[in-house]
Amino acid sequence: MPVIPASGGFAVTAYETWSTEARRDVGVGAAQASGHDRKFVVALARGLDVLRAFTATEGLLGNQEIATRAGLPKATVSRLTYTLTKLGYLTHHERLSKYQLAPAALSIGYSALANMRIRQIARPYMQELANYTGASVALGSRDRLNLIYIEHCRSSASLMLRLDLGARIPIATTAMGRALLAATPEKERVWLMDHIARREGERWPKVRAGIEQAIKDFAAQGFAISVGDWQPDVRAVGVPLVPADGSGAFAFNCGAPAFQLTRERLEHDIGPRLVNMARNVEAALNSR
Repeated sequence: MPVIPASGGFAVTAYETWSTEARRDVGVGAAQASGHDRKFVVALARGLDVLRAFTATEGLLGNQEIATRAGLPKATVSRLTYTLTKLGYLTHHERLSKYQLAPAALSIGYSALANMRIRQIARPYMQELANYTGASVALGSRDRLNLIYIEHCRSSASLMLRLDLGARIPIATTAMGRALLAATPEKERVWLMDHIARREGERWPKVRAGIEQAIKDFAAQGFAISVGDWQPDVRAVGVPLVPADGSGAFAFNCGAPAFQLTRERLEHDIGPRLVNMARNVEAALNSR
């Protein structure tokens, strides 16, 4: 089983603890966002919240829509979208009175991906496993209560969902997310579980049971499983990886439609192979 150190890659940031309610009040927001840290720039955090409001399925948004998604006053959003447009990070469609991300925003994400050494090292191992399983193998990193795909490999026979780089999946119900939760130090996991509970509402007892089972599975086998918990027709296995260089906390998954992968194969074939793949990636990272 890969050794998962209690590294800074799991840390919960001040930005994450900045509540939606706090964002609506400048004074309270500044205090909560920074934890009384004068170095924390609330205006910058709000600008980033505006950029985060855009998704792959909601690429055109008006100021009111952004305000709702970001939890910010509309007047504040209007000033921020104006500034971000002037800087080239947003494009304004006057006829629709809506905004969308501009190429300058894309360049930030591309630079981040290009400098993630783990992507280049992991890709051949991931592709080999994808070819063997006939499934999809992905590498992700946590962003609040979700994970973002930063690398993705498919076999030629893969019928997996059309997820690609930048796709977001929930941390609570996916194999990749549960694997990362299982490896997260208790203090950070308690914080995450509390916020997952708030988001899940009435579904929380069922979701919590799935996470607790994943923690037991990880302790015993080194991997976590999700069988129809995220989407009814999707089955997957997940394994965490935290590089010794402190570059972050990551997780791999291997998944496919339910008719393609049985639970038995996940547990006795693909799960152990994914653990071994993560070990190989970790060894390659440490040797370079």
